[in-house]
Amino acid sequence: MLKQSRSPAELRTVFGDNLRILAREYPSISELSRRLGINRTQFNRYLSGESFPRPDVLDRICSFFDVDARILLAPVQTLGQNESHALHGNYLKDFIDAGLSRLTEDIFPSGFYRFTRRSFISEDKFVVGIVHVHRIDGVTYVKGYEPRAGMRYQGLSTDGPSREYRGYMTCHEDGVAFVLSRRNTLTYSFNYLARVSSAENSLWAGYVARTVRESESGERVLRMIYEYLGTDVSRAIAAARSAGFTSAPDIIPFHKRLLQLGTPFK
Repeated sequence: MLKQSRSPAELRTVFGDNLRILAREYPSISELSRRLGINRTQFNRYLSGESFPRPDVLDRICSFFDVDARILLAPVQTLGQNESHALHGNYLKDFIDAGLSRLTEDIFPSGFYRFTRRSFISEDKFVVGIVHVHRIDGVTYVKGYEPRAGMRYQGLSTDGPSREYRGYMTCHEDGVAFVLSRRNTLTYSFNYLARVSSAENSLWAGYVARTVRESESGERVLRMIYEYLGTDVSRAIAAARSAGFTSAPDIIPFHKRLLQLGTPFK
């Protein structure tokens, strides 16, 4: 027996719900509409499930968000999930997949984290940033944005999508490890953190290594501190106001102590 088809109204609702989820990644619907080349009023009609986009507009939306046309049919969180998934397939089941599954809220809570590390592009500067850690279907993901000043210094675009990086986190016997990448895999970094024993679950210390060729100038591995801020968005926004480049005297004191400034990295 054929499965009963969903009505156009039901499909419009699925698409609208998916589009709202995708749009959350961007602070302004007006700016997002402009980037997509879609009239704001029409975009709101898509969000509310009042109408479908034309095929060419749908193609533009799918290309922008890097999803496929199944956003018309299924929840966006399920797109791309299958048995041959690189991280969840049988080949890595007892290796990377095991660490993904063990990383629970008790070990590394979801929420906002503030991090501090020395800058890779200016040795007398430090980077303070905010990342968001969240879980989808048992996998822990990390999302953040490169500082605008750093992007300008390298002659790169400072818009949100260009600055954004994402990654996944895994657990091992001595801490957590995660890989981060900018959009379209332009850059990668490997990150390692271990809990600071005297700070319960609020402070983590470790290092970040960037995937670049060795050179006479510049470092590829630097100490890094993560501080758990909780799940309160207002607290994260307040902390984000001081994010970006800073100098050693302005680093949070306990971050500065854990960074061991002046001590060579081993």
